[in-house]
Amino acid sequence: MKTMMARLWRSTWVLAAFCAAGTAMAKPGELASINWPNSAWRLTATQGPEVPDPVMDEGTVPGAIRLCLSKDGGRSCSPALPNLLALSHGPGDTYSDAHYLNDARIVYPREGSPLLLVGVSSIHAVNNDQRVGFAALTYDKAKDGFTLAYRAQTGRNNNQEIRYMESGPLRGAIIWAEPTSDAPFGFWITVSKPGANGIYTQALRYRSATRYGDGNPLAAIDSDMPNILQRLGLWHPGMKLPVPNAKCTTPHLKAGALWC
Repeated sequence: MKTMMARLWRSTWVLAAFCAAGTAMAKPGELASINWPNSAWRLTATQGPEVPDPVMDEGTVPGAIRLCLSKDGGRSCSPALPNLLALSHGPGDTYSDAHYLNDARIVYPREGSPLLLVGVSSIHAVNNDQRVGFAALTYDKAKDGFTLAYRAQTGRNNNQEIRYMESGPLRGAIIWAEPTSDAPFGFWITVSKPGANGIYTQALRYRSATRYGDGNPLAAIDSDMPNILQRLGLWHPGMKLPVPNAKCTTPHLKAGALWC
């Protein structure tokens, strides 16, 4: 079965990315402080003190995180950045508040076109699952404001993943792998790309060749990368296999999925 190790490693790597360009010195309680280039806008992620665990009824969990995208020092926050864990309908629940910051950085899908990425997670459920929220925002210099360009919500326990592609032929794309609800159990792979206005739209969605519990240690997105690229006309059999990293020394296809 695909393990959570790749996911945990990726989360650790993302947290380290807060030191990228545009990150200001954080204050106590501040997990991230990111200045938008050449403007007064700043994203801050501030965490409150630990609170009693509302799920396990014992111990504590990290405090709630307040995200604020502001140009007046935090006195007001832009509505372009919503509550990423809120349910699409109905009242909020135990998992509607962010308690873990997974991502907060500025990336460049295209040269000269920055994009703000934000990712958070809820407290853990009894089965250790979490609600995960992810968003990308674009900036309009003429209007001096942000627009929500992409938003998605998922979990963790079934190897779900939402990944921004920083380089390669899919640079700037966002790929979402979510479990199917029927057999053969695999993943729905959705690729979204930014349009001329910076707003993301779906470019591809299909059922993965990767199967849940197939023993492949690669993340679902990595194991299905040949299929993703082929369906988008960016790879075909006979070309060098797209590998996730240098550690994949013996790449080969098995039942249509990439193995190392």
